[in-house]
Amino acid sequence: MYFITGNRHKYEEAKVILGEIKMLSVAYPEIQADNLEEVVIYGIDYLKNKIDRNFFIEDSGLFIKSLRGFPGVFSSYVFKTIGNEGILKLMGGERHREATFISVVAYYNGKTHIFKGECKGKIAEKVKGDKGFGYDPIFIPEGSEKTFGEMETEEKNKYSHRGRAIRKLRKYLESC
Repeated sequence: MYFITGNRHKYEEAKVILGEIKMLSVAYPEIQADNLEEVVIYGIDYLKNKIDRNFFIEDSGLFIKSLRGFPGVFSSYVFKTIGNEGILKLMGGERHREATFISVVAYYNGKTHIFKGECKGKIAEKVKGDKGFGYDPIFIPEGSEKTFGEMETEEKNKYSHRGRAIRKLRKYLESC
């Protein structure tokens, strides 16, 4: 089975949960939609006649409550544009730091199957940790005092939105 992604970090996280999968970097359009489900369904529809075996894709976003869900579906673009420091600047002086990471996995085996994972938490006051990628150094999941950026992959997968979505995919695969 292929994980269609150009992000090695996402692949490594998924491999810990799913075992033997192959990473395949194939460009596909990631539309700017109202929700992550629309993004992955569009991606599957684009890829389904181009890939010769079962595959899955994943899209995720960071939804910050005090910023009305921003950056949300624009998380990748916002990270590339302003990064963690930019988000912390936007949050300057904000006491209510609740946020939710959401991951949506779409698996294709002749039909499209959607698996969603969420992780509630808060935005840290400063960047902490050098592990992971993206917003990991500023996101503290509920039940932890550490940011994802301070966690090894196995620990992060216990909490993370992507870990939850991929475990749902694994459960589905085991039931087939």
